Amino acid sequence: MKETSSNKSQWRTKCCRIRKSANCTTREGSKLLRRELQAEEEDSRPPWTCLRCSWEADLEVVGEDEKGKVEMWSISCPCPLEDLYRGTVKKLQLEKNVICDKCEGRGGKKGGNAESCPGCRGTGMTVSIQQIGPGMIQQIQTACGECRGQGSRINPKDRCKNCNGKKTVRDRKIIEVHIDKGMIDQQKIVLTGEGDQEPGLEHGDIIIVLEEKPHHVFKRNGNNLIIRPYEIALVEALCGFRRSIKTLDDRDIIISAAPGEVIKHSGIKMVAGEGMPTYKDPFERGNLIIQFSVTFPDSIPTDKIAAIEKCLPPRPVHAIPDGGEEVVLETMDPEKERAQNAYKQAWQEDEDQGASRVQCATS
Repeated sequence: MKETSSNKSQWRTKCCRIRKSANCTTREGSKLLRRELQAEEEDSRPPWTCLRCSWEADLEVVGEDEKGKVEMWSISCPCPLEDLYRGTVKKLQLEKNVICDKCEGRGGKKGGNAESCPGCRGTGMTVSIQQIGPGMIQQIQTACGECRGQGSRINPKDRCKNCNGKKTVRDRKIIEVHIDKGMIDQQKIVLTGEGDQEPGLEHGDIIIVLEEKPHHVFKRNGNNLIIRPYEIALVEALCGFRRSIKTLDDRDIIISAAPGEVIKHSGIKMVAGEGMPTYKDPFERGNLIIQFSVTFPDSIPTDKIAAIEKCLPPRPVHAIPDGGEEVVLETMDPEKERAQNAYKQAWQEDEDQGASRVQCATS
């Protein structure tokens, strides 16, 4: 009940202030106050709001491009590698400030005069005192919310009912962003004049910053595309193979190795002209680079060894010294080795701490 009474008291105080300033009736003052509160709520929203986008847009203020121009806004646009390969058009629906068409950006009646803001006494700034500790206070200077930092305002009675004296209104617009073939990561697309509008200033710009998303098969390096690793079986590496690769524009290209041609592990091959298109020259393409990874079998039958050896170059002969010690090659488990080393280290630390405690007690 106390909060409700306090809210009513604040409402009456604000209403009386507006009624005296505008020289109007109580009912008209209430209407003007409701309009002001609605305007303050709209001002609390960010200048740019992404409503429905084909990407998750990160918005950032870049700053004023030049004197007499509204500040620019930068929007990050995540792009799959397929879009940079084929080119595409993305649609972004934004809400921005545009000049009010009812008052033509004046904020009130034609020929009306602006008055000094009573909230800040024409300074455009308000100072509030905040206690931050015992005997410690802090002065905070902020832009006046009533005149939006301008120091003057239009009489509430003469304000434009469409923009409530702000000179601009919110407007939604769908913007098409054309992403050309071959564009690169962090490349900027400038949409001139598509930003916020303010009376007497040049319209702001929007800067779209492309962010290339990682691909599960291809990795881009300039205009080249890399597949690494491209796994093939040992029999394919020795006896040849024929395989298909799905490109970024949904084509199937066939790669092959002739029988008798040996593909080495970590060997690199290239397909000319199957890389990324060049920006502004899409018919010029990079290369597709493939690094092979040969998968070896875990074991082979002993009765097949002689037949395999006949197909391979002869074994190199190594000198074995007399009295050499025979050891056993075991399969190593890196995770098991890591866990054992961690256990040994923890045990050694506990033992060292126990020895230091015994030494302190005896001394």
